[in-house]
Amino acid sequence: MHTNHQKVWFITGAARGFGFEIAKTVLASGDKVVATVRSQPEKLAAQLNHPENLFVTQLDITDEEQARKAAGEAVAHFGRIDVLVNNAGSGLLSAVEEATANEVRRNFEINVFGVLNVIRAVLPYMRERRSGHVINISSVGGLSGYTGWGVYGAAKFAVEGLTEAMALELAPLGIHATVVAPGFFRTDFLDASSLSRSERVIDDYAATVGEMRSFATQANHQQPGDPAKLGQAFVRLANAEKPPVHLLLGNDTLARYREKTASLETDIREWQDVVTSTDHDDARA
Repeated sequence: MHTNHQKVWFITGAARGFGFEIAKTVLASGDKVVATVRSQPEKLAAQLNHPENLFVTQLDITDEEQARKAAGEAVAHFGRIDVLVNNAGSGLLSAVEEATANEVRRNFEINVFGVLNVIRAVLPYMRERRSGHVINISSVGGLSGYTGWGVYGAAKFAVEGLTEAMALELAPLGIHATVVAPGFFRTDFLDASSLSRSERVIDDYAATVGEMRSFATQANHQQPGDPAKLGQAFVRLANAEKPPVHLLLGNDTLARYREKTASLETDIREWQDVVTSTDHDDARA
């Protein structure tokens, strides 16, 4: 046990999926974990065998008051928060046009505003100590758009942008910020318990979003990513002296990102004259 360097982690959405895997791996590494769940905290504590390094508390991240309370309880219990993992999130499989205003709002409520609630609750404790690491979980869909994942991806794009700005704002205060973009991992993300599908289905999108709906059903629990290895990657990330602002996880994510940057370079090349034509004449170098 590296007791001298023991870190206190605050992990949201720890009941299952990535959150559960990260909590399990972190506890095995000897660090302390504050795990938040929306309900049945005793169930998670039992699943992890009630270690003394674990504190489970209830938190619905869309409730800012509850986020402040959970952060306060964490600090009261373990004295500090060294690593915040904003993992809690929710998927939405839908064409952009199919999603109702309420479905879109709900998705942003959890994936963007909920994450911000937790960030605002935890950062004052990190600023006070001039140390800490905020790790926000995005997705390959936060790096590149996918058919059927426009709304979910837009929320994750927001998390990418927020994290990049936070990395700049927090660096002088001794606090790191990293956004992690996992690809498709073998969790229950594609189960109905994690993933919402729009109630409205428009036939014109059958060949695009319809295909994605079928693929999501077939791909469930067949994804290439190993959640246990993801847990190890997080422990390594939190122990890095110079953590990256972006961490892509999975060969699928890497391939998708390379495709995107190549396509962007092509667009720039083909439209170079337009790209460079819009400055004032007196601004030209």
